[in-house]
Amino acid sequence: MSEVPDNERRCGYVAVVGAPNAGKSTLVNALVGTKVSIVSPKVQTTRFRVLGIVMAGAAQVILVDTPGIFQPRRRLDRAMVAAAWDGAADAEQVCLLIDATRGYDDDSRAIVERLKTAGRQAILVLNKVDASRKEKLLGLAAELNAEGIFTDIFMVSALTGSGLSDLMAVLADRTPPGPWMFPEDDVSDLPQRLLAAELTREKAFLQLHEELPYALTVATEAWEEKEDGSVRIDQVIYVQREGQKGIVVGKHGHQIKAIGAAARTELEALLERRVHLFLHVKVREDWQDKRAHYNEIGLDYDA
Repeated sequence: MSEVPDNERRCGYVAVVGAPNAGKSTLVNALVGTKVSIVSPKVQTTRFRVLGIVMAGAAQVILVDTPGIFQPRRRLDRAMVAAAWDGAADAEQVCLLIDATRGYDDDSRAIVERLKTAGRQAILVLNKVDASRKEKLLGLAAELNAEGIFTDIFMVSALTGSGLSDLMAVLADRTPPGPWMFPEDDVSDLPQRLLAAELTREKAFLQLHEELPYALTVATEAWEEKEDGSVRIDQVIYVQREGQKGIVVGKHGHQIKAIGAAARTELEALLERRVHLFLHVKVREDWQDKRAHYNEIGLDYDA
């Protein structure tokens, strides 16, 4: 147990918002020190709010990794964007993450305008500075600073860790007084079944991102604790069409075996025990329109 007296404890939420693929999940994972949110080269990988919990002295900083904010087209898009803005509205602090290599694009401009309308100040975090020229960074920082809503500007690389300690120190320092919301050894609020499904979805994304970027989802259907301390996990990969099922399985089953092997390796590292992972592929044409699916991952079906 911590020796920090109750009356000295601080706790608060920090929403990490930004355009799709700005590096929000990579940043949250780096600040937490372990994977709590999945990452892929494709945009819109994060579909719902994920909490990453960081202990910094007397402060418990709860990072809210939100879906990328963009112009929604489908029901799932609308629900993801609504979840992102809900996360920002509920947080004491907001970090706007911008991919410095991409610059101040239309998605980021729309986010800044909405923050202005809401009367919210934010901390500006320019990410991927390791891949950007200094002159471009300074110009980008000046352009964004002129918007008048940023209290601070940090230049970081979520991938290498550069600049993250300074950012974390400020977030912790500005965390308001209050009791900790989670046990101090927690790193996320995600149930293990859901985190396991997300890790498998990440591996499927990495294997299939050219063919099926957004047409699949993963559900953990069974979780059985074994007497030898290992765990059996049964998961279903849902796709929208019969032809996609063959793509996921692959010739002679090689694709699903590769997905399963990669997911199993990471799950064993995360759970610190042996994992027996069994993957099945099913066609569910309307999974993106199933209210139960939205309820399971905490999205508003009617957004």
